[in-house]
Amino acid sequence: MSEEIKHECGIALIRLLKPLEYYQLKYGTWRYGLHKLYLLMEKQHNRGQDGAGLATIKFNLAPGKKYIDRERSNSSTPIKDIFDTVNTGISKYTPKPELLNDPIFVKENIPFAGELFLGHLRYGTFGKNSIDYVHPVMRDNNWKSRTLVLAGNFNMTNVDELFRKLVELGQHPRDFSDTVTVIEKIGHFLDEENQQLFRQYKNDGHPNIEISKLIAENINIAKILQASTKDFDGGYAMAGLIGHGDAFVVRDPWGIRPAFYYTDDEIAVVASERPAIQTVLNVTADQVQEIKPGYALIIKRNGIIYNEEIRIPQPRKSCSFERIYFSRGTDKDIYQERKRLGELLTPFILKAISYDHENTVFSYIPNTAETAFLGMVKGIEDHIKNEKKRKILEKGANLTEKDIDEIIYTRLRVEKIAVKDVKLRTFIAQDKGREDMVGHVYDITYGTLRPGIDNLVVIDDSIVRGTTLRESILKILDRLNPASIIVVSSSPQIRYPDCYGIDMAKLSDFVAFRAAIELLRETGQENIINSIYRKCKEQQNLPKEQIINYVKEIYRPFTDEQISNKIATLLTPKNVKAKVKIVYQTIENLHEACPNDQGDWYFTGDYPTPGGNRVVNNSFINFIEGRNQRAY
Repeated sequence: MSEEIKHECGIALIRLLKPLEYYQLKYGTWRYGLHKLYLLMEKQHNRGQDGAGLATIKFNLAPGKKYIDRERSNSSTPIKDIFDTVNTGISKYTPKPELLNDPIFVKENIPFAGELFLGHLRYGTFGKNSIDYVHPVMRDNNWKSRTLVLAGNFNMTNVDELFRKLVELGQHPRDFSDTVTVIEKIGHFLDEENQQLFRQYKNDGHPNIEISKLIAENINIAKILQASTKDFDGGYAMAGLIGHGDAFVVRDPWGIRPAFYYTDDEIAVVASERPAIQTVLNVTADQVQEIKPGYALIIKRNGIIYNEEIRIPQPRKSCSFERIYFSRGTDKDIYQERKRLGELLTPFILKAISYDHENTVFSYIPNTAETAFLGMVKGIEDHIKNEKKRKILEKGANLTEKDIDEIIYTRLRVEKIAVKDVKLRTFIAQDKGREDMVGHVYDITYGTLRPGIDNLVVIDDSIVRGTTLRESILKILDRLNPASIIVVSSSPQIRYPDCYGIDMAKLSDFVAFRAAIELLRETGQENIINSIYRKCKEQQNLPKEQIINYVKEIYRPFTDEQISNKIATLLTPKNVKAKVKIVYQTIENLHEACPNDQGDWYFTGDYPTPGGNRVVNNSFINFIEGRNQRAY
């Protein structure tokens, strides 16, 4: 993606299933869990750069000993910062190896020397990047079984509703955010479960100190999650630690947000991405399991691990943007899916260049589009191969040596056209000279095209706002003097806001939406805009379950190609000489390439939860009324 889009957070949970002494003996260090957590977070750093945090729980410490450690950072190097803090606590004992290598001593004296770890990588979708919003967040209590540590990859569309329910319970939430409402909702039912068990064991005549142990052994995590997630409307993969040592990861019933796990007799691991677990633990893809939508992976203090249904699973709507762009492409399935996305674009690309592949150079921008580019290359090469066969069969016995040379030496022309100057991007300031600076974000490879003759095809993961294309990329590509520039998006047109974790919440940001609005005005159909606004306003006070997505009507009068052509017009700078075309993926091809991940609401407006319809209508109202704010 040539534009910076903030997106989903990342989680990493580790439970060591053996005492620290075991890892000291087998691996030569009690820091085995910390090392694995660090690697899991680094392997998922693409999922969040606004902040990072970790929390550790130590088992079997005496009262008065600190059994929970937490560190968070919202600096420009958050992972490094939090592990620097961890290492600072360890370095005090470096001159005393007899103590540093004693697991019993380190657990009682060194922070983060525990058995249960939770790491988090954050993208701030609400723009709140203060340390208070960095996970893991805590709900502390003197009772271990009431202490909750939470980190997640989630966004709720109904924060107002969840907030109101907390108030109705008698609480006074300290902030209006999904993080606070979620942890307080889970915390409330955690307290209820503790209280119910306390009364039960008290009535049975157990002393209080014994009751604490009984609660820790018998607390029903699934029951707590079933009650607390009942009103959640959103996408989520939430990881939680209970102070006494239980842990869980719960996933939304549509499978919108991803979560994977691996267990053996030494360790249990959960992460947002499968290849991170594969790489860090050197296991195969088949050994890494997906937490099923609507289920929770529960890890008990005693080491028992099981999956339990929390919410009734719904039709799977896992995020297709994970497959197109956000997840790391080292996952075996995602890699093949991205290649297929590029390959399926072949007929549209050939049409855009009038089948003149001999006078066309193919490339990609940025580097994340390389896998889709490989698929596109395969598709074009297959077309060329078929063309060669056709020409040979046509010539038949009349085939000359010259004909053979012309046919066999016809090949696809591929070049590395643009290179991103990362260091330059960090220097760009928000001042009057910014537009000129943005124009130099990419370097161009001169001499790769025949000026005025060759077409240039470049593939991108997706085109969302189009700002970077208009302000930078198209101007740079035009310096090569191509006859035409065809920008290809491996994803369909992004038409609707996301509300489940990706930072795409404003309709006015989407170039496809702006193009449709322009077309309505140009064709004298502004009445459609006014009609949609009226319908959206009429629904504002309805329950979310009754709201209809009327914004779909914006696009109904036009074909995809008409909107793509208008997008090309909007994004073409005045001084660009080449003819610019925009080619988008189709919804049908998206589903063919990614058959198991049907979450396509950004493209179709078909939101998996009712809260999505309320968000898109509110976003349209904000657009009409000139409010530059989020819709949820």
